Amino acid sequence: MKQSVFIVAFAVVSSVVLSQNSAPDSLLSNFEDEQTQLLPDRIFITQRLLWGKKGLLRVTKISPLTVEQRQVELNVRRTMLKLHQAAGFITLAGMVAQGIVGAKLYSNPTPELRDAHENLAIFVNAGYATTALLSFTAPPPLINRRGITPIKLHKALAMVHLSGMIATNILGDWVEDNPNYKPYHRAAAYTTFTSFATAVVVIKF
Repeated sequence: MKQSVFIVAFAVVSSVVLSQNSAPDSLLSNFEDEQTQLLPDRIFITQRLLWGKKGLLRVTKISPLTVEQRQVELNVRRTMLKLHQAAGFITLAGMVAQGIVGAKLYSNPTPELRDAHENLAIFVNAGYATTALLSFTAPPPLINRRGITPIKLHKALAMVHLSGMIATNILGDWVEDNPNYKPYHRAAAYTTFTSFATAVVVIKF
């Protein structure tokens, strides 16, 4: 199966991965006056479409923008980001398996290894998309933290591994017709794995 069918999903999530390990902000204790804002100044467009002041969940009254509801949302956010983190580790394991099979495929291009490599690619792409969507659709945090933080490094690395995922899928299709693209496909895969693994690890330390 062609790997490029997943590229559209990756393009939709144009900058990946937001994760947070600390306990959810205690929103109620931070409201000392009416001037305290309920949403941060900057949020992802996907979060704005769902959770913004005029987002879908506000307009439909499913999640009204109130102090109490924002406390609930922060708890939901924490759960979603735990799932985001777990999905990241599962996806990383899939990348390792795919790399091992891919290395064997280069030296011994059998139909069995090719099928295994393609099936692992489907698994990795699905895991990657799930990991990203759990982040992009999570409720926004209470505030945007200033300075250099693990979260910001995590997000910067996301730009690298997102580009790498797209390149790896495209080059993987091209290799089938032109083996000369193999070195580029391998380089893109290694870059993706390294940046993704670093993004997963940095958020833990």
